[in-house]
Amino acid sequence: MTDAGSFSVLGGDKRQIALADSIAADGYQVYAAGFDHIEFAEKVTKSDLKEAVQQCRNIILPLPVTSDGKHLNTPFSEHRILLNDEFAGLMRNRRVFGGMMGKLYQTSEVWENIDTYDYYTREEFAIHNAVPTSEGAIAIAMQEYPGTLSASRCLVAGYGRIGKILSWMLRGLGACVTVSARKKSDLAWIQSFGYRPVSTEQICDGRPFDIIFNTVPALIFNRKVLSRLHNRPLIIDLASMPGGVDFEAAEKLGIKTIHALSLPGKVAPKTAGTIIKNTIYNIMEE
Repeated sequence: MTDAGSFSVLGGDKRQIALADSIAADGYQVYAAGFDHIEFAEKVTKSDLKEAVQQCRNIILPLPVTSDGKHLNTPFSEHRILLNDEFAGLMRNRRVFGGMMGKLYQTSEVWENIDTYDYYTREEFAIHNAVPTSEGAIAIAMQEYPGTLSASRCLVAGYGRIGKILSWMLRGLGACVTVSARKKSDLAWIQSFGYRPVSTEQICDGRPFDIIFNTVPALIFNRKVLSRLHNRPLIIDLASMPGGVDFEAAEKLGIKTIHALSLPGKVAPKTAGTIIKNTIYNIMEE
């Protein structure tokens, strides 16, 4: 019998483990499947896929739901869960929450008749996620850059959610921060906050940088732009696949690049899990 006040967490990384424990701590019954050797809190019941779905009204899928477009993202399980009509059929008459759901919908037409909600597209999720992403980027910079961030010359490409938080954190560490943007209004805000503004079209205008953080999901740092970086800065690309850097060209030019994906789940899974939980709660209240 389905319990409307219970949740099933199916697969995922450390974020989903923290998510399951956090929901259980709120007093809900939680079932988890796709975590073979993980120990959860006492109120989390480990089970197989069918039992986990049958017992719950609310189903939570991972972020991303799938990497290959064929199987559920289950890095902590030795058993692969195929995404097909049978899997989608299990979700009938349930509310299904997931992150980056696009590839999932392509696995079965059954999804057209199921209530699904993509928490990854929510604005509050993106804003809150910018904090652990920025902290993770700074942690990588501290590890990979041979100098201190204090007094280092940093370029933040893009003044979106992550760009805003990251610029603020870098300045707090004493870095000399330059921020790029396309919109005149964004450039005005950048200047107002005390950063050095630069237009995206002139992003490498001859000034040397020690570290470049890219947040723009477009090929900003192509071969032509990279060739102007004569001092070979460290580039940390935070943009989703395929990123904003020509990595092959950077390698040939001797520029070290790091494509830092899914940082919240790697550097702050507890916080990232709480962000997912709160976003799902918001969706349910609405």
